[in-house]
Amino acid sequence: MNHRLSFLGFVVAMSFALNSVAAPQDTENYTVTPEWKAAIEKLAPSQAMAKPQKERTLLIFSLITGFDHKVTPKTAEVVKILGTKTGAWKVVESNDIEQFMPENIKAYDAVILNNNCPTGKDRDIFRDVLINLVDKHGAKYKELPLAEREAKVKALLVSLLSYVDNGGGLIALHGAIANFNSDDRFSAVLGGSFDFHPAAQEVTLKPVDANHPLTKCFEGKPFVHKDEPYLFNRAYSKMNFKPLLEMDMSKIKTDKRLEKLPPMKRYTAWIKRQGKGHVFYCSPSHFPASFDQPALLQFMLGGIQYALGDLTCDDAPVIAVGSRQ
Repeated sequence: MNHRLSFLGFVVAMSFALNSVAAPQDTENYTVTPEWKAAIEKLAPSQAMAKPQKERTLLIFSLITGFDHKVTPKTAEVVKILGTKTGAWKVVESNDIEQFMPENIKAYDAVILNNNCPTGKDRDIFRDVLINLVDKHGAKYKELPLAEREAKVKALLVSLLSYVDNGGGLIALHGAIANFNSDDRFSAVLGGSFDFHPAAQEVTLKPVDANHPLTKCFEGKPFVHKDEPYLFNRAYSKMNFKPLLEMDMSKIKTDKRLEKLPPMKRYTAWIKRQGKGHVFYCSPSHFPASFDQPALLQFMLGGIQYALGDLTCDDAPVIAVGSRQ
């Protein structure tokens, strides 16, 4: 009996061990270390793609109230390294929503929304701070009447949208497209809203135009990396943007949700004009290992310089505004 129990225990233990080994694990290192920064600095481009028309200042807003993209600190560091090494911009980092008030946001040439993933149905970062999660993220607003906080939520978004229309730059990186996910105005400004993504996996992105200034860095070759294959809705179907990278859907693992999607090209990065302003969306990447590829660093440099208004390039929408797909 004892031998039999010992054997069964051995089998259970081995089964558990094998399952543990086989289970997918996130082996990425998300810690910003001096060694990692030095490595990125070495890989980063040494020259700006366009001469800045003046000294540029970027606001990096990295507040996360919902899903925590662990890559966020490294993404912010990449932006800082690109600006410092090339002299293309300087950075101000702040997670204070007051920076989006008209009197404050005007100090910046462009705003970077860095992986901000709000909570709830609205997925509104301003609403989370002022109402939904006021105890955690907006204690200084807690004593304000609810009506006043509701009004401020609306005012902050209007301020951001007006800022872009009047010439400010907007850059949204990876999960930031989940911001204001129920607002058609923001979706139209950015070019789309987050829908869903299949499991993280190897993703193949194809330059839409190998000769475009922003995609020349890929040398006409696919950009292959591990990522969350983001898919979009709302304004996305209008494709009122210039697509830069297209996801090869034939290489995405089977997902029942994909079968329900309407047939159309699935882009993961684009640029667009919005009023007098410029917009750049870049889905790569959920994982910091993607930044080890110099092509992505060059691509981000060019996209941010476009949003700043320093890099002039073809940004005509893939589908003319007002036309039907």
